Amino acid sequence: MVKGLIAIGAGIAVLAGLGTGIGEGIAASRAVEAIGRNPEAESKVRTTMILGIALTETVALYGLLVSLILIFVYPNL
Repeated sequence: MVKGLIAIGAGIAVLAGLGTGIGEGIAASRAVEAIGRNPEAESKVRTTMILGIALTETVALYGLLVSLILIFVYPNL
């Protein structure tokens, strides 16, 4: 029973990547829209977008890390 709960917890942790992907897609689409409206601000918009996407990506990496820890550190419970 505990193995099943660990598997469910690992699956939920990996779901963090789903929200991350949606958020990054929205950020990129808004950045393209902003550049289309104001091409002179391309470098500032691109820099801010890349920084925001990089910070958002850490959430997915943490979710992956948690799921790997659950699967490989606690396999024998």
